[in-house]
Amino acid sequence: AYFTPMMFALSVVAVIYTSLVALAQEDMKKLIAYSSVAHMGFVTAGIFAVNQQGLDGAIFQMISHGFISGALFLCVGVIYDRMHTREIDAYGGLVNRMPAYAAVFMLFTMANVGLPGTSGFVGEFLTLMGMFQANTWVAAVAATGVILSAAYALWLYRRVVMGDLIKESLKSITDMTSRERAIFAPLVVMTILLGVYPSLVTDIIGPSVSALLGSYDTAVADFRATAQVAANGGH
Repeated sequence: AYFTPMMFALSVVAVIYTSLVALAQEDMKKLIAYSSVAHMGFVTAGIFAVNQQGLDGAIFQMISHGFISGALFLCVGVIYDRMHTREIDAYGGLVNRMPAYAAVFMLFTMANVGLPGTSGFVGEFLTLMGMFQANTWVAAVAATGVILSAAYALWLYRRVVMGDLIKESLKSITDMTSRERAIFAPLVVMTILLGVYPSLVTDIIGPSVSALLGSYDTAVADFRATAQVAANGGH
């Protein structure tokens, strides 16, 4: 409890500052990496909210982000394998040549933003609920990170995938192979499954989180009682 204000402050800084840094990136991999740091800000805030929703959300967010962030890095890898560059300006209009890739990239971009129906929404919503119970202002400021994540994620998608295919180097690019589709398949399934049926995770972690909170409350009560006795001179 003593470190909670400091951790809330650091979490909010992580969410907002790294989101702004992500907006300034020209390298796709760096943008996604900064996005991951921003999302981990929600995790630390959820943990230090020290309530059921906050801790459930933090754990869920870590599991969810493992699927989403991993898939986004794979999305970068698919086109890097073909063009050998991660610069955003080197692409544009990929939907014209790679429709399957565009669909998969869109799914994970929206999951990263927190679209309802994807696992990204559940994790962020639970952590924000936990933060709101602990500190309304922290939750309100952290919620701006959701807006910023939409800004940099959709900005990336628009520049890489949408528009006309005008670059000569991209006119012979090929869509995803069967191997690449097979790699993405379980990530797609888990991202959607946890989005529409989050109790697969929350039912498992719920009892452990409740037990942890019970132990925490007991420890805090014992500490305060000891401190009170010490303040009263041991009487």
